[in-house]
Amino acid sequence: MSSDMKLEEIDVDGAIRETAQEATSTLDDQGDTRLDFFKKAGIAGGAVMGGGALLGALVPGAAFGAKAPKFDAPPKSFGKGDVGVLNYALTLEYLEAGFYNEAAKNGKFKDGATNDFLAAVVKDENAHVKILKGLLGKKAVAKPKFDFGKTTSDEKLFVATSFALENTGVSAYLGQGFNIDDPNVLLGALSIVTIEARHSGLIGQILKGSKGIAPDGPTDVPLGAKAILKAVGKTGFIKG
Repeated sequence: MSSDMKLEEIDVDGAIRETAQEATSTLDDQGDTRLDFFKKAGIAGGAVMGGGALLGALVPGAAFGAKAPKFDAPPKSFGKGDVGVLNYALTLEYLEAGFYNEAAKNGKFKDGATNDFLAAVVKDENAHVKILKGLLGKKAVAKPKFDFGKTTSDEKLFVATSFALENTGVSAYLGQGFNIDDPNVLLGALSIVTIEARHSGLIGQILKGSKGIAPDGPTDVPLGAKAILKAVGKTGFIKG
């Protein structure tokens, strides 16, 4: 069976496409789950296992083969397992929230789009801190001390730094996805990384000379904790 088959070649009677349409139109119905859709389409029974392209589009990680990639977890100082990942993420969110809070206190910038970005992102990043602290409870790490220098008052530096921070956040969350064990923790992380990606796309449009909404092309680049912490350390923003 060819791996580059078209959907029409295996869906002769239109069952898969018909089921997909039904699933879309009844998304809010409790009885119509994702598993139901796969079963109706014959995917759960292995009917289309030979279609590599189709399988890769439906099954997360299928394109990587039998084993999904793993990136280095945060240092043990952040905690064990999911706690360590959450505290690592919380530290990055502390950094972003602190950066945007300080910028907001410094007043408005000249560019209207930049001010709109700041107004939206300052709320989101503080909400992310609250979400992660809620998941961690008493195990949450304390907020570090920061020194952002002129990056929160100089408009050009602010935009460039925002672009770097948001894209770093996307790579950081993606890099820890496969290190998370608890589905609830994974859901929390995924719900945040999509917002970080929206932030990075918006500031990418504002930053002149950037690669815009997707600096790494059609796929984002996951990075392990060591690479992320090294990059953050070089900024000199964290002082304690």
